[in-house]
Amino acid sequence: MRYSEMKARENEHDWRRARALTDGNATGETAALRWLTITGIGVLALILFGCSSPQYRDTDIQMTTHGPVDLSSYAGRWFEVARFPNTFEEGCVGVTADYALAEDGTVSVLNTCRQGTLNGPVSTAEGVATVASADQDRLRVNFVPWLPFAAGDYWILYTDYQISVVGTPSGNFGWILARAPTLTGDDLERALAVLRRNGYDTSALEYPAPLPG
Repeated sequence: MRYSEMKARENEHDWRRARALTDGNATGETAALRWLTITGIGVLALILFGCSSPQYRDTDIQMTTHGPVDLSSYAGRWFEVARFPNTFEEGCVGVTADYALAEDGTVSVLNTCRQGTLNGPVSTAEGVATVASADQDRLRVNFVPWLPFAAGDYWILYTDYQISVVGTPSGNFGWILARAPTLTGDDLERALAVLRRNGYDTSALEYPAPLPG
């Protein structure tokens, strides 16, 4: 057993204090592992558990972020339209992310997953995002406050505050988010084009079942 995994098991009560909530059939550790994200944000899972994750983008292509982002306009509920497969969201459908801007400039994060079906068990996890660029389009998100170094990248590649495309420089993770549960036609194609422009292989995307519109 890896030392990091042992420490995580020893600190299961800290996961609970971080409010990784589960239904009666799952442990706090299970939910936390599943939801070490914001949208990810799976870098934290890699740090803690030594897991490997597929790389979905050509990292020789320089990643470009959106530019100035108004976080007060960005706040609110987002629906996960598409994601690159990752272990901590395995089986998640009807995924939402709720962001709220705090007075100190940080952003609170509440991620919600429904396991298996839209009527399945609900797991949530809370984290805090801090701004990592002057344009506020690059953030670092941490779901484990007792490990301040264990934060993951959340780079906003594009947003019009109705659609958001999020990636990570590593290329291990990426998401398409929207204010509505689904995207179609030109809106979806615009989001896909952003990912392709940043070196992502969009054929690897998966589209989880959405909540009713």
